[in-house]
Amino acid sequence: MKRRAWLTLGAVVLGGGGVVGYAVASPSDGHGAEARSKRPVKVYALALKGAASNKRELARTSTQQFSMLGVSWKGAAQRLDGTAQVRTRSLETGDWSAWHDLEVNADPLEDPEAGVRGASDPLWVGPSDGVQAQVVREDGATRALPPGLQVNLVDPGVVTDAELKAGGDADPAAFAVAESPGAAPADPASPSASAAGSASASPSASASAGVPEAPPSTVPQPTMVARAGWGADESISPDPSEYNADVKAVFVHHTDSANDYSCADSAAIVRGIYTYHVKTNGWNDIGYNFLVDKCGTVFEGRKGGVDRPVLGAHTYGWNRESAGIAVLGTNTTVSASDATLTSVARVAAWKLGQYGADPSGTVQLTAGATQKNYFGANFTAGVKYPFPRISAHRDGYNTECPGNALYAQLPTIRTLAAGPVQGVKVTSVTGATQNGSTYYTKGAVTVKWSATTPASLISRYELLVDGKSVATLAGSATSAGTTLAVGSHTVAVRAVHQSGRTATSASVKVVADTTAPTFTSSPKLSLRTGTVNTTAVPVALGWKAADETALRQVKLLSPTAATFGATTTGSNRTAASGSAATWSMRAYDWAGNYRTSSPSYTPVILQESSATKAGSWSTRSSSSYLGGKSYSSSAKNASLTWTFTGRSAAWVVSRAAGSGQAYVYVDGTKVATVDLKSSSTQYRQAIWTKSWSSSAKHTVKIVVVGTSGRPTITTDGLVYLK
Repeated sequence: MKRRAWLTLGAVVLGGGGVVGYAVASPSDGHGAEARSKRPVKVYALALKGAASNKRELARTSTQQFSMLGVSWKGAAQRLDGTAQVRTRSLETGDWSAWHDLEVNADPLEDPEAGVRGASDPLWVGPSDGVQAQVVREDGATRALPPGLQVNLVDPGVVTDAELKAGGDADPAAFAVAESPGAAPADPASPSASAAGSASASPSASASAGVPEAPPSTVPQPTMVARAGWGADESISPDPSEYNADVKAVFVHHTDSANDYSCADSAAIVRGIYTYHVKTNGWNDIGYNFLVDKCGTVFEGRKGGVDRPVLGAHTYGWNRESAGIAVLGTNTTVSASDATLTSVARVAAWKLGQYGADPSGTVQLTAGATQKNYFGANFTAGVKYPFPRISAHRDGYNTECPGNALYAQLPTIRTLAAGPVQGVKVTSVTGATQNGSTYYTKGAVTVKWSATTPASLISRYELLVDGKSVATLAGSATSAGTTLAVGSHTVAVRAVHQSGRTATSASVKVVADTTAPTFTSSPKLSLRTGTVNTTAVPVALGWKAADETALRQVKLLSPTAATFGATTTGSNRTAASGSAATWSMRAYDWAGNYRTSSPSYTPVILQESSATKAGSWSTRSSSSYLGGKSYSSSAKNASLTWTFTGRSAAWVVSRAAGSGQAYVYVDGTKVATVDLKSSSTQYRQAIWTKSWSSSAKHTVKIVVVGTSGRPTITTDGLVYLK
């Protein structure tokens, strides 16, 4: 069924110091100026009829506006052995909803007075103007349907700002029961029940006669909406509050109503439940001590002071030693939201903390009635039984409440309430670089963390360095900065739950390092074999770098850019000939320290014509040669000699299938025999290279071997580095 939010938000605060929402007027279509201002709360009762003994029903009926409904009957002690179902018509769309089952197995009062009715739990359906209902006795049931079956409709009305500020007082005549849909509301009977309340809607400053002290809690009180904030009409609940001695346990409930409500409607829902409990059930106040909506907003329920042990009417047989927290909605298959779980946990921890009780512990409770719970456990009045400090309605009474889904979330609520903080972990360290499991920094870092426990339940965080706290942060913090001394450290985060329990993240290793890497072997350029062009000479760049902590990478900055891993010590490149170039390299460690080395080299091409000739040599011309020409000789012992000052040299030749061999002499000593033969023709090939540790004057001499059958060699010059 479609819903429409018809409430806006204002503010009333109770405890905790935050701002919370309450419902104020906003119009529904077609209801004029009156609907746009105050609309009083109204209650209507429509009789269910039927000739058959096993069924009572109400045909589709138009009604005045309502948003909540339930089924009730005469006699609070009477049980309804069967099912109750309702359908409603949307005020906005005119569409009829599907059938909704009502929870008819609601707790009875432990000591009901005359006039108190048995009733189902109320169901929130949103603004509606039509209803259909049926009650059917369970097959095989021996007990007849209870007498006086009614459908009870509640219009929570619209409460004005002025009324909210004045404490929510409304006109008592606005509450009425109509016997037919169109009739004017008639004066209702005075409400009566054994459960109690008082006119106080906020924590009391001091105790008066019969009112217990409000003990301080071990944890902060959560922010909540006071009764005035949700528009409670205190005039319909005039009886004084009744109190317990303390709060030993908390019982968690759901209201068994629709989940598709808007959180802007929550105040009206609470107002509707209050009105239903008083005007339909005949109680003298709302049954729950606290209510929590799906957005996590907490509402004060039973009056008498939220910080006092107010006697509620929520868990049959166990109200005398407990408080009740109800979640707005149905949690049979739908889990409660994280916001809801957090608020329930905070309220439970706060109330139990007033009496020194551990929310994760157990307690012996004295049964106030002889009965069975949902799981078939038997209780005898006056006997003590163990319960978790945070229990479910079904743990004490035979009901499905709070639904299977929310029941499965109770361990989460207990953990949230009791601590420690869950899932705390370091997520990153900025100002540092991670390598494997270790972070490296120059000193200043920002540690970031996360936790699965909501911040509202966390008292503080502590940043730990080598096991010692160096910074204390609020529970809402997610990061902290610190500066580390040079050396290796362990860094962790300790989370302190509001209960005082602590949890510490796994530590991370952070190394602070301010020393730059070194080049144990400076970048050096040497000639290598390969194809030579007038603009690009093949060279090999070599280096060695190290760091006392951890070398990260080495970068070539010029004449071109490249990045190399920490273990790489060489790279084949090309260099422009004829001009000096700076080969600048920078070594980095993981902390961000670096050192730069920038030697300069100039490749020089010596044409064949610059050599000293001996023997017979001929000139060849082709665009494939360096400079367009080369020397060729087949004369045995013919030679070419080049003299230069440099640190590396390469002989450049042409190669072919018929090419011969040559001897290479360096500084007068024969160092190699080079064969120029190749299966394919190749030009400008650096076929032989030689490098020295430093630059010096050298002589390279090429001598024709005169190889049998292929004596010819063709030389294209010599390249050296200076």
